[in-house]
Amino acid sequence: MWNNVRQLNLAANALNALLALVLLAAGAYWLIQRPNFALREIRIDGDTEHINSPTVRATVVGRLKGNFFTVDLDAARQSFEQMPWVRHASVRRVWPNALAVTLEEYKPLGTWGSDQLVSVDGELFTANQGELEEALPAFDGPDGSAKEVVARYHDFEKWFASIGATPDEVVLSPRYAWTVKLSNGMQIELGRERNQDTLYDRSRRLTAAWSAITQRWGKDIEYADLRYPNGFAIRAAGMRFITEPDKGKK
Repeated sequence: MWNNVRQLNLAANALNALLALVLLAAGAYWLIQRPNFALREIRIDGDTEHINSPTVRATVVGRLKGNFFTVDLDAARQSFEQMPWVRHASVRRVWPNALAVTLEEYKPLGTWGSDQLVSVDGELFTANQGELEEALPAFDGPDGSAKEVVARYHDFEKWFASIGATPDEVVLSPRYAWTVKLSNGMQIELGRERNQDTLYDRSRRLTAAWSAITQRWGKDIEYADLRYPNGFAIRAAGMRFITEPDKGKK
């Protein structure tokens, strides 16, 4: 090899290239460690109704590791998504020392159980309920039932609109029986679904007879039991009235 000029030149060129790469890598490492590229700004846009700078500083800033070049964007995204109210976050670098964050907040539809909220998409999340600007409907149900409860809430909105009431509470029991409390103060027991039309048919019996009921008993109806196969029971001002013969509740 030592007598072969061509091989010596190739070896020398390879060593020179390797040295250049090492120097380039060292220079790049030195450059990216400069204070100029330390993260100095986080720009936040998108849904920020419940997000502010103090919240970001307290929750996220201390978790960010690295600088403009070395920060892990996926880890940063996960940190933002752990903040209360945040459903989704996207994070990108902004030259030379900033991050731009776009947030999507949960849109609350109602409360869930004792300490959670449920979104308009039927997703459960935890946030400070004291930040709510208005009272929301109350929901509850077995694990994994949030989307079903939200869907039924919208059904009840439509079905009881004809009597001028909206659902204030919708509860699905561990036995999968439905209870609704309306804005007029009436609590309604609908029972379990036997088929896709069960709840609609039972609700329809009450709303179809509502005019006759209120003419006879007044509008202060406290309770309605719709679990009867061919009728229902109501309670108003201490009275109990049952339509049609009872063949047993379901």
